[in-house]
Amino acid sequence: MRTPGPIPPIPPLVLPDRVLDRWPAIMGVVNASPESFSDGGELVGVDAQVAQAERLVEAGAAIIDVCGESGVTNRAALDAGEEIDRVLPLVRRLVAKGIVVSVDTWKVPVARAVLDAGAQILNDVSGLRDPGLASACAETGAALVIMHTRAEPKKKEFPAYDDVVADVVGFLGEKLALAAELGVPADRIVLDPGPDFAKTPAQTITVLRHLDQVVALGRPVLLAISRKDFIGALTERRPRARDAGTLAAVGAGLDAGGAIVRVHDVAAVQDYLTVRAALRGELDVPDDLTLAESLRREV
Repeated sequence: MRTPGPIPPIPPLVLPDRVLDRWPAIMGVVNASPESFSDGGELVGVDAQVAQAERLVEAGAAIIDVCGESGVTNRAALDAGEEIDRVLPLVRRLVAKGIVVSVDTWKVPVARAVLDAGAQILNDVSGLRDPGLASACAETGAALVIMHTRAEPKKKEFPAYDDVVADVVGFLGEKLALAAELGVPADRIVLDPGPDFAKTPAQTITVLRHLDQVVALGRPVLLAISRKDFIGALTERRPRARDAGTLAAVGAGLDAGGAIVRVHDVAAVQDYLTVRAALRGELDVPDDLTLAESLRREV
């Protein structure tokens, strides 16, 4: 990920009841989708999902991204009603606890249901294929994540790009303008370069190497890189063994100006960010910093 010049300041993100302006921010993933590629079926029932969300917030997540349907392409898309049944009870309970909730969906009925329930961010992985998603955010004041993809949802497609970086930057610029036309203010928009979506691992790596060009569009950039295929291709590891590779991608992405990291292992990423901030001089380290005796060795 190239950083040819100074990284511009990351602008704030306006939500219905608060402003996010402390960067980087961690978005923790809670899957209500048993077909998820990484942790499908681990969290059975709303109680388990709520407990996991609370653990992620305690570990350092500023946002919880609820996903009711995995992007895996070996299954047909869910009916909107079934997806609502999966996510709506969870969203309601998390909102009641004061947690900032994002919902990963590309279906307008699902979007409207969760925004009405108090979700503050709509994470659209379709690339704003349906403009109704932006309209729903405009009407509720919710923030919108716009992701680059040239594939239909749930379709595994690898288009032939003349220049994949130019395509990502041009696409996101066009969708940013479209969202504005539909009433979503720029200060409520996040951009996502779409790692692995309609991209081979090599194409994803090329885009991430040039992340500064996405950052230059002037909105906070989401790095949805946790356990992704490009990491598995590089390390030859299955999803749950990709967390070390994820940390490397997190570091490079933040160095290039990324604002939000969407991850499964929030505690590990928070530890990484703490040490990174200390070594970069961004965290005050007291002269009398010591290690507690209880932490000196394994029991």
